[in-house]
Amino acid sequence: MEFSHDDNNDLPLTKFESMLKTNHVLFFDSEEFENIIHHYLNQGKIALAKKAIKLGLDQHPTSINLRLFKVEIYVFEDKLIQADTLLNELYNLDPMNEEIFIQKANIFSKKDDHEQAIQVLKKALELTDDVVDLYSLIGMEYLFLDQFEEAKEFFMKCLEEDIEDYSALYNIIYCFEFLNQTEEAIEYLNVFLDKNPYCEVAWHQLGKQYYTLKNYKKALAAFDFAIISDDTFVGAYIERGKVLEKLKRFEEAIENYTITLQLDEPTSFALLRIGFCYEKLRNDDLAVQYYYKTVHEDPLLDKGWIAITRYYNRKRNYQKALYYINKAINIDSENVTYWKLYSQINHRLNHFEEAERGFKKTLELGNYELSTWLSRGDLLIKLGEPEAAILNFEQAVEFYPENAELEYRLAGCYFSLNENEKGLFHLKNGLRYNEDYTFIIDELFPEVANKMLVKNFLKENQ
Repeated sequence: MEFSHDDNNDLPLTKFESMLKTNHVLFFDSEEFENIIHHYLNQGKIALAKKAIKLGLDQHPTSINLRLFKVEIYVFEDKLIQADTLLNELYNLDPMNEEIFIQKANIFSKKDDHEQAIQVLKKALELTDDVVDLYSLIGMEYLFLDQFEEAKEFFMKCLEEDIEDYSALYNIIYCFEFLNQTEEAIEYLNVFLDKNPYCEVAWHQLGKQYYTLKNYKKALAAFDFAIISDDTFVGAYIERGKVLEKLKRFEEAIENYTITLQLDEPTSFALLRIGFCYEKLRNDDLAVQYYYKTVHEDPLLDKGWIAITRYYNRKRNYQKALYYINKAINIDSENVTYWKLYSQINHRLNHFEEAERGFKKTLELGNYELSTWLSRGDLLIKLGEPEAAILNFEQAVEFYPENAELEYRLAGCYFSLNENEKGLFHLKNGLRYNEDYTFIIDELFPEVANKMLVKNFLKENQ
């Protein structure tokens, strides 16, 4: 139990802490020590819990409960052999104590032997009437094993015992979602709501399931009931706003997101969504204001910087767009979309070297779209690096064999290096795959297009 300053339960704790300061040993009964230890463990004050256990066992050396706390500390500190040894001693003293089995299961779980942990916890079930915590522990062990059907079953047992165990409800829905059982989740939640019609958590989860199915009308109704059940439920307003966006009811979406700003500390997500809604309403001034509020609220939110980047990109203010795309990349340098945008903006500013670097980074991150290979290669040609362009296009051919756009570019590069035999080889390939792309030679390699060898070959083979 936790101590409160509103009742007498804080007296043993105060007395204990006073004793630690004065080194004057006072007597506590074993139950007082249990409460003190439990308090420190809940507070995460492990050192104080260990002191209380030591002093408690000095005064009550035969107390099984105090020795079980010692086991708990051993497990916490990964001293599993000591924990196991002490548990075996305690089992010989009290073989019907369910807490011994719970701690034993905890050790198995720490060793990743979750099946054995489940067997031990099921034995503990036979020894206690307080089954809810055990059902939850068994459910978690099944989750560790990715056995979601079994986990779901035990979390459902938790909810049958305690209809307000919302942690179990969340875990049940997690299992349904992992199993892609959206319809089954909806059915379960509707049955649950028949018994508990004012459960805002269940309405909220029901709305999310309908949202997954794109049944926005039913999702909206579910979020409405969540808000009726608790008109301060921030999550329901957020989800309701998302549904209204899907329904293109942007003014109402803004109202819902704005309510969340009044109920709680402003969130960057709500501010960003308000900005998007204003943009949909073509109110660019307010949109960009909220994008700036977003990054002020959370300077590390890359999506906020990207929203500002795209705003200025559409406005053709490429210098500002470049400034903000760099902000986003500094936060998430592994995002392919950001590097592609970085390249496009630099290209529009005629920063060809930076644009090429961006496309190269995009490829390094595993984005092998044909347009990326083509864009990078064309920039290398423009930068006067035909050898690097050839290497780029040859790598692209591995992903896109028999592609005319690549073959004409390879032909142009080889001809520009006066490697006419290789140039003719790729020009033949290009003509074989698609004659309509011969304009690539004219556009990217005007000097090559004027070569008599190329002119004659095209005239004879088209």
